[in-house]
Amino acid sequence: MKLFRSVLFWLLAILMAGGIAIYQRATGPTYPVRGTVVLGDEEVRYRLIRSWAGEGDARVLIPIENPDVVGEFRWKRFKSFDEWSAAPMQRADDGLVFYIPHQPPAGKVQYEISLFHDNREQAITDSPVIIRFRGSVPSSITLLHIVFIFLAFIFSMRAGMEALVKGRYTFAYTVFTIVFLFLGGLFFGPIMQKYAFGEYWTGWPVGHDLTDNKTAVAFIFWIIALVVQWRNRDKRVWAIIASVVLLVVYLIPHSVLGSELDFRELEREPQTEITE
Repeated sequence: MKLFRSVLFWLLAILMAGGIAIYQRATGPTYPVRGTVVLGDEEVRYRLIRSWAGEGDARVLIPIENPDVVGEFRWKRFKSFDEWSAAPMQRADDGLVFYIPHQPPAGKVQYEISLFHDNREQAITDSPVIIRFRGSVPSSITLLHIVFIFLAFIFSMRAGMEALVKGRYTFAYTVFTIVFLFLGGLFFGPIMQKYAFGEYWTGWPVGHDLTDNKTAVAFIFWIIALVVQWRNRDKRVWAIIASVVLLVVYLIPHSVLGSELDFRELEREPQTEITE
């Protein structure tokens, strides 16, 4: 009976991790905006990028075959004093393309696209799309970050379940959760942040990056759960609380309130002090 329950709990924890992975993939401010518009007899499926890594300009593509369709691209830097700029999209083999000028890490550009066919204008989206530029992160660092982050989630859920049935492995699963959460969120996470945006940490107290802050909060709750169980193995309630906190943390879309460059601060001229 205990073996069956243990296997069931592990499967449930893994399935929850898979669901969270899908949820994170489909939400957040950096994942592409997808949709469909109809121009004449052609249905156009688009995918508008909201993140660009590495050097070079960001390539935005509208895959449309009809050569009679033309496009206009409008853009300006986000949080800047810029006026909107407009330019025609270029025809390529795979559709209409435009290249957004490269920005420094954490710099954002908002853009919108209109397509024209038979003297009719069709806006692609109801509101501008915002794309964030970042530095390139080595794939090995990204992979390790993702693996450890989701191992932390699996062991966190498993620890919470074990605590609910007053199982004897709650403390062990708590230790594994803390180790994986530290490696994924507080070790490889800051390394990724450094590659992408030039800073290891942009959460409290130096910034408001929600990804950094929520990781720190979850880690603190699990440290409390560890200390409480270290003193008394029968006090498992903090493991349940910490697992719920981590679940809530993973339900917050990735990169919300992430690193962001304010061009207005960079462009604002320094004030000259007046001395008597």
